[in-house]
Amino acid sequence: MTQDVLNTSRRGFLKTGAMLSGSLIISFVVPGAKRLAAMGMPAAEDAAAAVFAPNAYLSIGADGSIQIVLAHVEMGQGIWTTLSMLIAEELDADWQKVKVLHSPPGQPYVHTVYGLQITGGSSTTWSEFDRYRQAGATARTLLVQAAAQKFGVSPADCRTENGEVIAGNKRATYGELAGIAASLPPLTEPVSLRSPGEWKYIGKGVKRLDSPAKVNGTAQFGMDMRFPGLLTAVVAHPPVYGSKVKSFDATKARTVPGVRKVVQIPTGVAVIADNFWAAKKGRAALKVEWENGPNVNIDSVAQLAEFKKLVTTRGDKAAEKGDVTSALSKAAKVLEAEYTFPYLAHTPMEPQNVTVKIADNKCEIWTGTQMPGNDQTVAAKILGFKPEQVNVHTVFLGGGFGRRANFQSDFVSEAVHIAKASGEFIKMVWTREDDIHGGYYRPSFVHKIRAGIDAQGNPIAWEHVLAGQSIMAGTPFAAGMKNNIDEASVEGVSDSPYLSSIPDHYIGLHSPKLELPVLWYRSVGHTHTATAMEGMIDELAHAAGKDPVEYRRALLKDHPRHLAALNLAAEKAGWGKPLPPGRFRGVAVHESFKSYVADVAEVSVDEQGVIKVHRFVCAIDCGLAVNPDGVVAQMESGINFGISTAMYGAITLDKGKVQQSNFHDYRIARMHETPLEIEVHIVNSTEKMGGAGEPGVPPVAPAIANAVFAATGKRMRDLPFCNINLKA
Repeated sequence: MTQDVLNTSRRGFLKTGAMLSGSLIISFVVPGAKRLAAMGMPAAEDAAAAVFAPNAYLSIGADGSIQIVLAHVEMGQGIWTTLSMLIAEELDADWQKVKVLHSPPGQPYVHTVYGLQITGGSSTTWSEFDRYRQAGATARTLLVQAAAQKFGVSPADCRTENGEVIAGNKRATYGELAGIAASLPPLTEPVSLRSPGEWKYIGKGVKRLDSPAKVNGTAQFGMDMRFPGLLTAVVAHPPVYGSKVKSFDATKARTVPGVRKVVQIPTGVAVIADNFWAAKKGRAALKVEWENGPNVNIDSVAQLAEFKKLVTTRGDKAAEKGDVTSALSKAAKVLEAEYTFPYLAHTPMEPQNVTVKIADNKCEIWTGTQMPGNDQTVAAKILGFKPEQVNVHTVFLGGGFGRRANFQSDFVSEAVHIAKASGEFIKMVWTREDDIHGGYYRPSFVHKIRAGIDAQGNPIAWEHVLAGQSIMAGTPFAAGMKNNIDEASVEGVSDSPYLSSIPDHYIGLHSPKLELPVLWYRSVGHTHTATAMEGMIDELAHAAGKDPVEYRRALLKDHPRHLAALNLAAEKAGWGKPLPPGRFRGVAVHESFKSYVADVAEVSVDEQGVIKVHRFVCAIDCGLAVNPDGVVAQMESGINFGISTAMYGAITLDKGKVQQSNFHDYRIARMHETPLEIEVHIVNSTEKMGGAGEPGVPPVAPAIANAVFAATGKRMRDLPFCNINLKA
């Protein structure tokens, strides 16, 4: 990007280039040559081969190739394809000509709502729906003008079709028009967008653009970086997170063949070698004495007991209506339940890795990251550089789930420190053990609920207190916290649709401050709040002697989108119809990230108490499904992800040391443990668009738990479920 674009103020950006409803004049009109030079690409030297780059999001070459620049990153969720569909739709492009790359850090790519460059919160598609379509429509308008000039006709006499402009018997490809279009002045009038009846991509689905490269092995992830002179670095981290190096002896490490250097950095001791194996062997030969920090006192058993004590008091008020204490005293029956949730590690398939080269007062970084702009800022501060001296190359992410998006940029920071201290061109690689021990977990939580029902079984009082660490505290998002309430801790409870029909309720929160870093995780607070809410609603239905689906229907009668998902899932699952012997159903419905998801799980429990999930039926109302195939894939992914966390996920600590180390003791569901049948149904909806990457996870655990109750009569209130003795 040119410097004037990079220096655009956030306010100016939001005024002229953010996603807005209706028409919008696209800003960031950057001359093609300057734009490509800024991205390290050669520019054409003659007009006939000029590149047409009308905005920051796409360019068209003389060969007709269409290059789309993503303001967000592809980490398996499919936006490489979905965002491109938005531009291709309005551009009327030939899908076969579309190519994609990740953007560099820059103001044009700042999130239209969050005000920073980030991929997260299942927000990519809805936040870019207008901006990317406007970018495509702007380009199409200019190409039509170029064709009109070339043909000697009025633009009104021209139409577009699959990458060509046609006027009567004259036609020209976009590539043939690129040179003329590149010379036209920027548009000053709003452009019109296509109506839904004209869409050929949106809502229809297309083949994923990233699949060929990922299938044939040409896709580049951070772990694939290879350059002449590149060395590999592996770091010896403290066994207790946050501890510091007191002293170290690298004598034996330096004798390992291939080891080049050993350097101390703020987070530990780095061994730098010709290859990963030599670096790992060198690390094993290190002798390090650690000075323990405050986390040495963290013990999961003691922490759980402390959280359980906290939830016996009201905490900070997150939501309140009426007098819940009085209402509980008048209830025909009061039910109490306590739900517990452990820390969770993200464990993306690709562990953290970062390649760094510092030379000639510049720093280049190659990594999979959800926040490239933040990483650029952190790296520049470490090196004493200006941000523009740091170039972040975002490659494919081998999974993210939130782990590659933290304001400390912990893994990027560590790699930059290694490169700075060693003076070498390095690729820092974490092992799976490093990843699981590396902190930034989904926080541990305890929920305590007291709910009162009347003589007909209707809920009339709901008291709910939570205890768990705040994710937002200490980040720029903390500015949005009111009355000490982290909305990420109570989302799905304080705004639950069930509470709107309960006249007296109180939601309280305790946010104990601990040094162990926590972070958003796929579905953030909804990962625990959905389980507590849908588990308790199921308990109330049972206490009322009512069918779980009918009970929810009554409570959600004024919430049509919840109902639409619930009804579709129940219908497709055959709710109420006989099941094969030994199988039982459970249901859950939950809104998160503006999407509404209902699940029906079909399970069995054998004589040893082993839970088997046979079938999952999911229904989602996400508003307009831009890429239905992508939505289905994300729901399927979310179901399997949710099964893993529900059945096995737990990080535990003893004297500050994480007890898990790899997939043998931090289990992921194996293929034979996942449902043989997963069905996903999309509600035909014209409502406000929501996300798809995260909403598939929250209803999974409660649907399984409620099915297990139907099978055994035992409530599953402590996660993971593998720790519960169903034979007791």
